[in-house]
Amino acid sequence: MTVISAAILLFMVMDPFGNVPFFVCVLQDVPAERRRRVLVRELLIALLVLFVFLFAGPSFMGVLHVSESALRISGGIILFLIAIKMVFGKTSELLQSATDGEPFIVPLAIPCIAGPSAMATLMLLVGQEPTRRPEWVLSLLLAWGCGALILIFSDKISGILGKKGLSAVERLMGLVLTTLSVEMFIQGVKGAMG
Repeated sequence: MTVISAAILLFMVMDPFGNVPFFVCVLQDVPAERRRRVLVRELLIALLVLFVFLFAGPSFMGVLHVSESALRISGGIILFLIAIKMVFGKTSELLQSATDGEPFIVPLAIPCIAGPSAMATLMLLVGQEPTRRPEWVLSLLLAWGCGALILIFSDKISGILGKKGLSAVERLMGLVLTTLSVEMFIQGVKGAMG
């Protein structure tokens, strides 16, 4: 996997377009002059959490004696379930858990940006090729940076694309992610069977 393909995978897993309506909803009670500051804070917290999983996740998996093949298979299954939800699910489930007032860490930083799927993907990348960790850092920064731009301008994007446009983009990303998850699963099975 190249740096760009890993960044694209992480970007799709973080699903910033799918998170736009949720971010708009959660931040609507925050005063307009504070919204951008709150959003940047949440994005930085999420990046910090993802870095922790990038560097400490594989060691944690080693302690549990999880093989690379098992990590690939489980990662493929998780990504597949996320992709199915992106294709057929609705963001209304997330909107029901929105907090009142100014959010802090939950639900924006975790799980919206730094969700279980992004954490699992990072552990999978590092678990497969730990010597390429600097490249995975770059992939994470690229994916996070693109996602951050989309979320910072979530109000404008929501206005331009509308509900149907955002839903179409999310479903398209879900379809691509389905293919990637199946490939990951196949590689894991091949590795397990020798």
